[in-house]
Amino acid sequence: MTNFDVIVIGGGPGGYVCAIRCSQLGLKTACIDASPALGGTCLNVGCIPSKALLHASHQLHEAKHNFAKMGLISEPPIINWKKMQEYKDIIIRQNTQGIEFLFKKNKVQYINGHARFTNKNEIQVDGKTYTGNNIVIATGSEATSLPGIDIDEELIVSSTGALSLKKIPNRLVVIGGGVIGLELSSVYNRLGTEVTVLEYQNSITPEMDKDISKNLQRILKQQGIKFETNCAVNAVRKYKNKLTVKYKNNKTESSEIIEADIVLVATGRKAHSKELSFEEIGGTVDERGGIETDIRNLTNLSSIYAIGDVTNGPMLAHKAEEEGIAVAETIAGQKSHINFNHIPNVIYTNPEVASVGMTEEMLKENDKDYKVGKFNFAGNGRAKLVFSSAGFVKLLTDNKTDRILGCHIIGPNAGDIIHEVCVAMEFGASAQDLAMTCHAHPTFSEAIKEAALSCGDGAIHS
Repeated sequence: MTNFDVIVIGGGPGGYVCAIRCSQLGLKTACIDASPALGGTCLNVGCIPSKALLHASHQLHEAKHNFAKMGLISEPPIINWKKMQEYKDIIIRQNTQGIEFLFKKNKVQYINGHARFTNKNEIQVDGKTYTGNNIVIATGSEATSLPGIDIDEELIVSSTGALSLKKIPNRLVVIGGGVIGLELSSVYNRLGTEVTVLEYQNSITPEMDKDISKNLQRILKQQGIKFETNCAVNAVRKYKNKLTVKYKNNKTESSEIIEADIVLVATGRKAHSKELSFEEIGGTVDERGGIETDIRNLTNLSSIYAIGDVTNGPMLAHKAEEEGIAVAETIAGQKSHINFNHIPNVIYTNPEVASVGMTEEMLKENDKDYKVGKFNFAGNGRAKLVFSSAGFVKLLTDNKTDRILGCHIIGPNAGDIIHEVCVAMEFGASAQDLAMTCHAHPTFSEAIKEAALSCGDGAIHS
């Protein structure tokens, strides 16, 4: 087949979900992807492999530090880096092959190759032409670097190279204190690497609630990760198999040099759109290559949509998935809606960090009359029994209506328990609604109920 109702360019979380949903809605659909395997950055060199290494390294930490406390006496495990990499790769294959199965099940035609536009309804893939009544761009993003720093994926690496190092480094310097930098810092810190994080801003995770950012940095510092904030990295120099990182302290104006075996550049990502020839057919992109869309994810060219990291907004796999489903339903003639204010964000360090809605800083900037309900995991029985009582739940509500405006969690399983608040916010719930909802005991989720109670007469266990 060469003629389709919908052609989706990109097989990552946004693209493959969009393609499957289109086919489920009765649209003849193809998905074009140039990578060796479906799944995009997330499944191949991002979310899934990083979580595999985070899980493996966390188990090592538990064995070293907590097993004996529970009466599990044994020799500390020996790290087999090759075996850990094999485990990671197996997980990747299981997930990517799963998408191929879903494509066959849902009758989505998978086309492997490089796509480029010849007009707004025509795509060429390695010399062959395909036409689509509607085309969805879901080509994702790619790692960025700093001026003068060339990523070779061996000594100076992006997140892609950091997931597949030949050996565990003795010293790792991470440029950037955002989500990617902190997660990979946690992996290698647990594996015995001396890790130093250099962050340009005056705090890590600068977009997050300041309470969370401050406490996360303190906890990670206690775990052994070193932090230098207000740092402007000027250069990374190679000398044989060693590296030196030169940076300026923005406060003192002093120049500093730090040595490393590996340097991870985790300074963000940019839209991956150049190879599409989208601009050549009249498509509009911003200065960073991001494809501009309206509220329906429609570009300036009728019948061409764009979703996920290739557009503006937070680069999150689950945001891309939601946009993929919304676009599929729009093309099929249905009504669809995404509330971008209720999309959660998670950092998979230990403890995990999760947030949804407005931060306290945002509320202050907007002169909102708000209330803070806070509960420490030190008062949660489940958290104490798994040696993870650091952190808290912070609930932000409208002071007059009690409606939930935001929630910020640092603690065990934060990435899972945040969704209770997401659902509550989607239905316009108040803190009292959460407080009156029975929560099973003992669970981490009880901390959310307690934070909600704290917005009223007060929490029970603090």
